[in-house]
Amino acid sequence: MSVKNNTQVLIFLLFSSRYNKKLLGRVRAFDQHYNMVLENVREMWTEHPKADKVKKKSLPVNKDRFISKMFLRGDSVVSFTV
Repeated sequence: MSVKNNTQVLIFLLFSSRYNKKLLGRVRAFDQHYNMVLENVREMWTEHPKADKVKKKSLPVNKDRFISKMFLRGDSVVSFTV
């Protein structure tokens, strides 16, 4: 099913709890399994570096990247917000 207007959504993904990934982008098409074609996607995640021997605790680092077009499989979608 295609989408008539450029709806921007925030999608929470099911990956390892270490990275906690989110996608913010525009939906172009989707189906009943929540497979989606997305455009202008900003992928955001938090990395927790392993503690060094010298440093006892390292601070988490927020990272992101831009993806112009992507296909997202529906089984990795936990929730999404319009």
